Amino acid sequence: MGRRRNGSSVALFHVMPAGWRKRLGREKNQTSPIPSLGRRLYDGTFVHTDLTRKSMAKKPYWQGVFPAVTTQFQKNQSLDLDATARHCEVLIESGVTGLIMCGSLGENQALDPEEKRQVVQTAVETAAGRVPVLSGVAEPSTRLASRYVLDMEELGAAGVMLMPAMLYKGDPRETLAYFRSVAGATSLPIMIYNNPISYANDITPEMFRELGEIDNFVALKESSGDTRRITDIRNVCGDRFAIFTGVDDLALEAAILGIDGWVAGTGIAFPRENQYFWELTRRGEWDKARAVYRWFTPLLHLDVHTKFVQYIKLAVQECGLGSEWVRAPRLPLTGAERKRILRIIHAGMDNRPRIPRRKAG
Repeated sequence: MGRRRNGSSVALFHVMPAGWRKRLGREKNQTSPIPSLGRRLYDGTFVHTDLTRKSMAKKPYWQGVFPAVTTQFQKNQSLDLDATARHCEVLIESGVTGLIMCGSLGENQALDPEEKRQVVQTAVETAAGRVPVLSGVAEPSTRLASRYVLDMEELGAAGVMLMPAMLYKGDPRETLAYFRSVAGATSLPIMIYNNPISYANDITPEMFRELGEIDNFVALKESSGDTRRITDIRNVCGDRFAIFTGVDDLALEAAILGIDGWVAGTGIAFPRENQYFWELTRRGEWDKARAVYRWFTPLLHLDVHTKFVQYIKLAVQECGLGSEWVRAPRLPLTGAERKRILRIIHAGMDNRPRIPRRKAG
């Protein structure tokens, strides 16, 4: 797990040097994408690429907590892959069912192309098949996004979380064409990320229904901030997609409406409490879940601010799970703002709810 961390090199843009697959340990029996036939999931199940929509609807392809993991940096803004791996390990031990690297919280757009691939490689090696590792895809063009998802296959990612094309607000026709084209470039399963507040492009329930014609769209992350969308998507698309919420301080409301998973943000600083809260919602223990949610909510609000990366990284640091260093143009918090956020974090730490010890296995 410690090899090829800081300073490692990953080939760019699907131009793989000779022996690359062997160097990654991509033997024929390893759990990895097989573009021409299908793919083997992290639990060993083989799924053909012609998987039908009907069969996928019987059980969500992914479910549970898939935290958005921060990319850890040194103070000089260079990658700290060892620290990233350690945080991934803590999250896996807390009971999460997947990891999402290089998302918005992972500062995707501040990373060099090679760095993104290094981060994903680190997470794949750390997870070692215990949970699926997804990578965010936040590229400015269809061509670059298609190249990136191909590289994710080579690195052994279990799937991708696909954002709309960056830097351009497309009309519905262009947005749908982008998603279809990128999906056509890979056999990997895809979580569609809808966040019109941050990325301008809004994927409506009707657009999701059209995208449902493509087999490897298996899940969606709904971050419009409008919980009514969850019911609208169910009414329009049925159980075609696994629905994940991506807005931390709407997690309980979304759970009541019927979701399959949560792309958690602030919870990466409080992974045991986050997992316990999620499991309460799965068991329908709403009174207990509401009590935990009331403690959690001031912390969850940190996820919906423009500076959510700085806020959550500071929480991660205060909880002893990483550092607050971010990459410019973001800067670490200072002054009154830093003191205010620290008060919220420390109040949460001082008043953590008592949670049962997690059963082994």
